[in-house]
Amino acid sequence: MATLCRPSVSVPEHVITMEETLELARERHAGHPQLPLALRLIENTGVRTRHIVQPVGETLKHPGFEDRNKLYEAEAKARVPAVVQRALDDAELLTTEVDLIVYVSCTGFMMPSLTAWLINEMGFEPTTRQLPIAQLGCAGGGAAINRAHDFCTAYPQANALIVACEFCSLCYQPTDMGVGSLLSNGLFGDGIAAAVVRGRGGEGIRLERNGSYLIPKTEDWITYDVKATGFHFLLDKRVPATMEPLAPVLKDLAGDHGWDASDLDFYIVHAGGPRILDDLSTFLHVDPHAFRFSRATLTEYGNIASAVVLDALRRLFDEGGAEHRARGLLAGFGPGITAEMALGRWHSADETR
Repeated sequence: MATLCRPSVSVPEHVITMEETLELARERHAGHPQLPLALRLIENTGVRTRHIVQPVGETLKHPGFEDRNKLYEAEAKARVPAVVQRALDDAELLTTEVDLIVYVSCTGFMMPSLTAWLINEMGFEPTTRQLPIAQLGCAGGGAAINRAHDFCTAYPQANALIVACEFCSLCYQPTDMGVGSLLSNGLFGDGIAAAVVRGRGGEGIRLERNGSYLIPKTEDWITYDVKATGFHFLLDKRVPATMEPLAPVLKDLAGDHGWDASDLDFYIVHAGGPRILDDLSTFLHVDPHAFRFSRATLTEYGNIASAVVLDALRRLFDEGGAEHRARGLLAGFGPGITAEMALGRWHSADETR
């Protein structure tokens, strides 16, 4: 049975605090009629610090989409290999034992994907399958876990590597003045994560079931408007309320597996903002403490898009993991509005059952 092993996570060295974010918003948008609302929304995110690939001064410039995308590629190639190697080491695998690489990113574009470069640069076998995922945004982390699970179910002896690389700061658009854009300027951060799904062996979450769900007629709620200047992020004000229709979907997935979504041992979910976690606590009837890993990611790193789920899982590992066979839920949410969900049990390395 496929096991999701310890993720490796890295964030860039440049840091911007909540206080700095608010001050920049006041300076750059002093005459904005909805500035007080935007400041209040940013404060309510609970994001204390974010990490970005460039100093703040450089981030605020816009040299053009071409230059930004070149920077995305350069930073990905400079930073991803070390994160991948740590994930492989933690899973006790060699590059030659990986059969599939799932690469998720919605903040830059490369063709061929970074997967091709990784195969050549790090010594993966030429027969390694490649699965790049771009347009699922923040749901990409959950989708990567699910597609790796599907692959290892189809090929029980195989192993899959998941890589999430998000440089959200490279999507900053100084001319976007909507409240949603101003909010995103204070919410998103940069981060890289990698994790292995082993077809056999390993410590972590033994994946048992996964599912996907799209809320009908919400495809324009989270979008990119692609222009000559790059990706312009558009966020509908209705997005924070999406947990009310998605909570029953999570309950149904668990119920179909014979579990109660309100009575699980751990929860690893995408933290798009504090209301996502608050509403899940309410609609699933779960103690808010259950979402402490996701909330810690949001507080310390901001929304790092597809990497959030893997970082939240990394925090569960850092806490010592869970009891053997403890039951848990993983979920990522993103454009569509799409939910990518998985159920699994914790498997300890010293247990053979």
